[in-house]
Amino acid sequence: MAKQKIVIWMGSSSDIPFAHRIGDFVEAERFSVQCEYRVSSAHKTPGKLLKELKVYEQSGDNIVYITVAGLSDALSGVVAGFSIFPVVACSPDAEKHGWSKVFSSVMTPRGVTVSYVVKPENAGLMAVKILALSNPSLCGEIERFMQKMKKTVDEADEQLRKKEVFELHREHIEAE
Repeated sequence: MAKQKIVIWMGSSSDIPFAHRIGDFVEAERFSVQCEYRVSSAHKTPGKLLKELKVYEQSGDNIVYITVAGLSDALSGVVAGFSIFPVVACSPDAEKHGWSKVFSSVMTPRGVTVSYVVKPENAGLMAVKILALSNPSLCGEIERFMQKMKKTVDEADEQLRKKEVFELHREHIEAE
């Protein structure tokens, strides 16, 4: 059976801490998806990048690529142009460069598609959701995660209401 795999491509080793937030999230939420990390530059090592991509493309696995590249993001477009699999760009310097960073990642020619997600944890979740299209067991894992998020909000609301009731009761007693 084909593996469910997220391949996280980084443009340089300085992107490793940011990129690990993707895999840490996937692991912490117990999604049954394998994460692999690779460093390869579309500018500095394009031959290496294309050679490694070819191996992934022929692996028979279900793959979503997440590209983590700072400065000029050629990595996302090159991976998308070479691959049949989805590419999600997630830049470590998006907050620093703003919208110009988004354009650097997603302004690609017709037929070369790159999606963009700002937060690495959300990029991981997006990849899992894409992989769930071909693996129904991941749908249950996503549902479990969504219920966990819902529970967090419900608990916060409940705590707030308890505090408000307490404050109203205290104000009533003090007014008497």
